[in-house]
Amino acid sequence: MTKDDPVDSATPKTALWKRLVQALISIAIVVGIFVGVMPLIADYGDVFETIRAMTGLEIWSLVAVAIWNLITYWFVLTAALPGLRLREAAVANQASTAVSNTLPAGGAIGVGVSIAMYTSWGFTIASIGRSAVVTGIWNNFVKLGMPVLALALLALEGEVTPARLAAAGVGIAVLVGAVVLFALILKSDRLARGIGRAIGRVVDWVRGLVRKAPTGDWGERASAFRTDTIGLLEHRWLWLTIATLISHASLFLVLLVALRHVGVSQEELSWISVFAAFAFVRLISALPITPGGVGVVELGYAAVMTIGLDDITSAQVVAAILVFRAVTYLLPIPLGLISYIIWRVNTSWKMTVEERSVLAGDAYDLVSNQSDGDH
Repeated sequence: MTKDDPVDSATPKTALWKRLVQALISIAIVVGIFVGVMPLIADYGDVFETIRAMTGLEIWSLVAVAIWNLITYWFVLTAALPGLRLREAAVANQASTAVSNTLPAGGAIGVGVSIAMYTSWGFTIASIGRSAVVTGIWNNFVKLGMPVLALALLALEGEVTPARLAAAGVGIAVLVGAVVLFALILKSDRLARGIGRAIGRVVDWVRGLVRKAPTGDWGERASAFRTDTIGLLEHRWLWLTIATLISHASLFLVLLVALRHVGVSQEELSWISVFAAFAFVRLISALPITPGGVGVVELGYAAVMTIGLDDITSAQVVAAILVFRAVTYLLPIPLGLISYIIWRVNTSWKMTVEERSVLAGDAYDLVSNQSDGDH
């Protein structure tokens, strides 16, 4: 096609309008939640009075816990991308998170930023993609597992209701099913192809309901995924699991510390109830409704954690939620800008694929060599 082709000229305009519409929808949702819904849960005057009453020690200790939470995810990245140094994981993660938290559809742009950084440091596109897929799967396993654990803890804390038992049963079934399918995909190429084709048929059926074209050969994709990841997971699955669990637990700790620092006691809202809210809102946060889930996440926490509380305690809970989101959602934005600048000006980290392989040594073999045969 030439530059005069109308399709070429229309495509950027279409993409621009799509982003503009997404931005307007996101803004409308955020404004609607914070202006129309949240004041029904708690009075903003009481909320900000609670925040102003926090001491310097409480604020800075919360910031310290939030920084620890950021650090923990860097270890997840180094586990999934052998040869990646912790300082590189820090820069890439903070920069991509800042983009994800500020732009509509920022997740996709954040991925692009990460890819640009990783490739400049000598990692191949294949190893970067493999890392993204594996960390995504492990994060989703934990997100699926947390509600099950939360329901079990709630059952131990109070009365076991039929609704909780049913929810726990569904959660366990989904989690076990996902883990079993994943294990079978890794077990053999034949199983990987069969499971991939079955999943593909379901996906294509759903896409057909909304008149979208089929997505291609999922059997081949599953086989390729198995080939690409089996060597990495054989050596790194335990480290990856521990790092991912610690990362999610650290984020929960930030929320719990925020609640205690604004004055919400264990008697008013137990740590188990807080964990249950955290577990279910983490599932909601996976939906790309607004950048970083802003508005949607705050409303989810407030709706769940203020049930049965008086007005003063509800205001304290909302105050804690806003402080929690400030240190987990807003804090990475300036840190991400600094990280991006470090990447742009620091040429000493840049290297070729060959130089990276020499620096990483044996670890690089996990992302460059594949296992042969069925396991």
